[in-house]
Amino acid sequence: MMDLILWRHAEAEEAQDGSDDLTRALTPRGEKQAARMAAWLDRQLPEGLRVLASPSRRTEQTADALGRKFKMRAELLPGGTTEELLELAQWPRARGAVLIVGHQPVLGQTIAQLLGMQASECAVRKGAVWWLRQRQRMDESQTVLMAVQSPEFV
Repeated sequence: MMDLILWRHAEAEEAQDGSDDLTRALTPRGEKQAARMAAWLDRQLPEGLRVLASPSRRTEQTADALGRKFKMRAELLPGGTTEELLELAQWPRARGAVLIVGHQPVLGQTIAQLLGMQASECAVRKGAVWWLRQRQRMDESQTVLMAVQSPEFV
């Protein structure tokens, strides 16, 4: 059994002309979203969790709110692919749980692919978490949606 927890970064500053997208910081509202979601996650997350984040400022700030060690991985930068994300997570081969803090549209594309949705991507709200589980049931591999949580409702 493996859990894949996908956490979209919280609300960030709007991009400015000529500025580096990767340096955009969380807004004050985004900081509150990240803190609320981190508090919820901290109560739910198993021991031995691996945490991986995109090396952008907004994802780093979101992951920091959790207060756990994490690794920043370039594969999770904007423009990454579902295949890169799943390989990095070692889905579905690994055991245990991995939390990935990243960006749209790749988080939504990954969710859509794993849940067999017709759309090419699923909308993931800023600061929201989607928790998926890979399990074996009667010789069949299944992906189960365990939880969807938005920072506005925690």
